[in-house]
Amino acid sequence: MAERFSVREVVEQAVRTERLGYDFYTKMAERFKENEDLNRLFTTLAEKELVHEERFKELYEIIGDEEPEGWEEVSEYMRAFVESEFFLADRAMERMKNIKSAEEAADYALAFEKETLLYYVGLRNSVKEKEVLDEIINEEQSHIMWINRFLRKSG
Repeated sequence: MAERFSVREVVEQAVRTERLGYDFYTKMAERFKENEDLNRLFTTLAEKELVHEERFKELYEIIGDEEPEGWEEVSEYMRAFVESEFFLADRAMERMKNIKSAEEAADYALAFEKETLLYYVGLRNSVKEKEVLDEIINEEQSHIMWINRFLRKSG
């Protein structure tokens, strides 16, 4: 049986994920700076990731060490995400290096946002501080719509 994550570790991972998102969007905005729409989209997304990172740091400060009810299942669910290519920095960075086109960058961004959204929904279901997560989840949903619009427009 794999080691269980604590609630705090799950929130720490969320902080790291937002930082990874920021790094990705910053690099992609630079790489595709000649594509005005994509550059603007990725610059905005990078800024939002920093805001989310701060919100998760605040959440980390206010949650206790006590495990919520049903935490065992949640912990197992969260581990499945943390072990994915989107959450492991070295794998994610490797994948980023291989992105050649604006569409590939947007596709990866869309997959990343969907993956983090599912992670945050899992976290939301298990913590008392639902408002913080509701706010971030709503924003993540917006990010998915923005990226999708870009893909439809450029496709």
